Amino acid sequence: MPQSTHHYTNGEITIVWKPATCIHSRICWTELREVFDPVKRPWIDMASSTTERIIEQVRKCPSGALSYFRNEPNSSNPETVSGERAEILNIQVLPNGPLVIHTGCTITHSDGNTEIREGKTSLCRCGASGNKPFCDGSHKKIEFKG
Repeated sequence: MPQSTHHYTNGEITIVWKPATCIHSRICWTELREVFDPVKRPWIDMASSTTERIIEQVRKCPSGALSYFRNEPNSSNPETVSGERAEILNIQVLPNGPLVIHTGCTITHSDGNTEIREGKTSLCRCGASGNKPFCDGSHKKIEFKG
């Protein structure tokens, strides 16, 4: 089943939000409430901050539910920023939690589809995620130790 996505733009960049990927870490709205306000509809207000500040905050999203692309003529794929493959430079194993990739990466899914992720991406390590290969916080519910 295709994943639902929502797009928000300020003309310079477009934020892509994938609700099914979100692990509700609250980092987005606790650190940049003027843009990300879960009480308002729409919940993302792109006019409330600078493009650079919004990008900085989106890159902190641990699940990759928030991503962005620049609104350039050659940038037509929301999952691709500048169309380049990213190199993984840092992978962190969180105690009793997910694997966190701290740089952009290319994810190749079991069906062969690929997507380029920017910023942090959290991958399930416990096997209980309902959104594999991404972490959805299930490790806390099952008290995963590892």
